[in-house]
Amino acid sequence: MRVDKYLWCIRYFKTRSIATNACKKGHVSVNNDKVKPSREVFPTDKIEVRKNQINYIVEVLDIPESRVGAKLVNIYANDITPKENLEKLDLLKYSKDYYRKKGTGRPTKKDRRDIDDWFENGPEEEI
Repeated sequence: MRVDKYLWCIRYFKTRSIATNACKKGHVSVNNDKVKPSREVFPTDKIEVRKNQINYIVEVLDIPESRVGAKLVNIYANDITPKENLEKLDLLKYSKDYYRKKGTGRPTKKDRRDIDDWFENGPEEEI
């Protein structure tokens, strides 16, 4: 099975075209070799995928016939991503720097509500 199709089948990418583009950009490697989307994968191969600034490592256990449900992914792939990489994902997701900086761009819905409250109630005076 092609590596782009395999990554789509085990739900690492939402669409096959996104998986193909990731391979073309060099974000996917099989056994430490950058690969094209048409590269065949076999059981015992190790696939490294760079997605959302995290390097995921997946061991191929078996080849699925087609896209599988989320509960069945463990039959076909074993996620051996180091815990340090996954901790980095948690830090990125919940840090304030992950989202836009204050004062840049269009106000969010929360920002607009805070502005409306400020105009209705006036500034809260500290005494």
